[in-house]
Amino acid sequence: MTKPIKVVAVTGSTFRPSRTLVLTQAIVAELGKHLPIHSHLIELGDIARSVGGALSRKELPETVEHELRAIETADLLVVAAPVYRGSYPGQFKHLFDLVDLNALVDTPVLLAATGGSERHALVLDHQLRPLFSFFQSLTLPIGVYASEADFDNYQIASDALKARIALAAERAAPLFIGNAADLLKIA
Repeated sequence: MTKPIKVVAVTGSTFRPSRTLVLTQAIVAELGKHLPIHSHLIELGDIARSVGGALSRKELPETVEHELRAIETADLLVVAAPVYRGSYPGQFKHLFDLVDLNALVDTPVLLAATGGSERHALVLDHQLRPLFSFFQSLTLPIGVYASEADFDNYQIASDALKARIALAAERAAPLFIGNAADLLKIA
């Protein structure tokens, strides 16, 4: 494969430092070990005020419109959200409320989340997967959840988490090898 895969990573944290951002960057880096990629990172914290103040897409500044177009034209989305009170943040959801209804049909999405404890691990299957099912996206079977205990000073310290990241990337790669032309977006 000669054409890089357009990987767009969306991190739903609005704070820095951020474990969600660290997890997102680690997943993208691991994908780069398995596939030729061109990555673009969207940090919700950078656009949250503009997103939150818009009731419709036409009210967004061009900088946010550019990020929405990146999401809509991704060959592979990596979506990571922090868990607050059992779900992803409202600003994160509002960002995806502004994405075109049909733009993510059949787009592979690697789901990830961070939370304070293992209690929140089901957010992948009970919150994020249904959101992207609505868009008719192809959510990958293996997501990555990380708890606060997996990090030390905002660095991944857990070998188990590193293994989950590696497995998720390894399982995503075959989607683009051999039949990559079928999955790459033309838009």
